[in-house]
Amino acid sequence: MRLRLTPREDSFYDMFADSANNLVTGARLLVELISDGADREAIAEKMRACEHAGDECTHAIMRRLNETFITPFDREDIYRLASTIDDVMDEMEEAADLVVLYKIEEFPKGIVHMVEVLERAAELTAEAMPRLRSMKELNEYWIEINRLENQGDQVYRKLLAKLFSGEYDPLTVLKLKEVIDRLEDAADAFESVANTVETIAVKES
Repeated sequence: MRLRLTPREDSFYDMFADSANNLVTGARLLVELISDGADREAIAEKMRACEHAGDECTHAIMRRLNETFITPFDREDIYRLASTIDDVMDEMEEAADLVVLYKIEEFPKGIVHMVEVLERAAELTAEAMPRLRSMKELNEYWIEINRLENQGDQVYRKLLAKLFSGEYDPLTVLKLKEVIDRLEDAADAFESVANTVETIAVKES
């Protein structure tokens, strides 16, 4: 057990929890976005607000990092964790924005599975953040995120095969592929968050 002679700033744990909970909100908005009959412009507006909230969380963490002498774990890991969480939100928001900009009304059925992967990854990430305090019971988190990312890769490849099957006109293929690429990038970003948590846990063990 480490002996601390000076107090450290523990508010980072709550700030990371807030940031991760915001990802859950964003992922659930994506679920709404691809639902039949959804008001996609209204949902995309909510997603933009969610992305702004995520930016505020990230900026707050960075400000606190600059003001804090003793941090709960390495400064570069705090920076990386905040940045990777922010990357997830950026990718999800961009996907939602493209849906509205391109006026996409119908999606391949498989896109539901991809969004479900993101929703589950967001939930697992939000559940994991409070456990950073103790650094316990985190290995199941990054193992499951890795499994989900692999599942997302499989769904992504199937979606690409569907897009290039000749069922869609070339312009629709381009539009849908951009959205699907952003969703895939979000899944990759979730894995980066989990990898960062694993790095922190290993260092602190």
